[in-house]
Amino acid sequence: MTYPTTTTSTSSRRTWLTTSVTLLAASALPFAATAAAPTPLEVWKDPNCGCCQDWVDHMQANGFAVKVHATGNNAVRARLGLPQKLGSCHTALVGGYVVEGHVPASDVRALLQQKPKALGLAVPGMPVGSPGMDGAVYGDRRDPYDVLLVARDGSTRVFKSYNTSSKPKATS
Repeated sequence: MTYPTTTTSTSSRRTWLTTSVTLLAASALPFAATAAAPTPLEVWKDPNCGCCQDWVDHMQANGFAVKVHATGNNAVRARLGLPQKLGSCHTALVGGYVVEGHVPASDVRALLQQKPKALGLAVPGMPVGSPGMDGAVYGDRRDPYDVLLVARDGSTRVFKSYNTSSKPKATS
């Protein structure tokens, strides 16, 4: 005794399931490719600055595609409207925001997700223990520092604080 309706029904379900899974997988591909794409970041730095290159390496290790201009950063910092008092050794532009100094990649990611109405982030000076200013060459020392959110009028507020016992972690 045969059951053609069962075979037909099972065949129809398999066809439907196969088609559904294929369509679902195909529709997810553009999102997967977008999620994995590195975030473009442009940086201006002194050509001879090792800590700037270490920060660039930190950003690349955390999913940023970095374009480097080894021409110094004073002129671009002024052009972008960042007050000199918040200056450091390199200036970057990412997603329409200014990033000045040794800002951890995780904070740049948070900025890009939160999208505040601001000029960007800054870590003034060159605090030991910040990305690019860390590691054995500094005796593994960690000084406290703040990442500042810079408003378009130049005012600031603390975006994130790092104390001597905290270390910025990779975001990937």
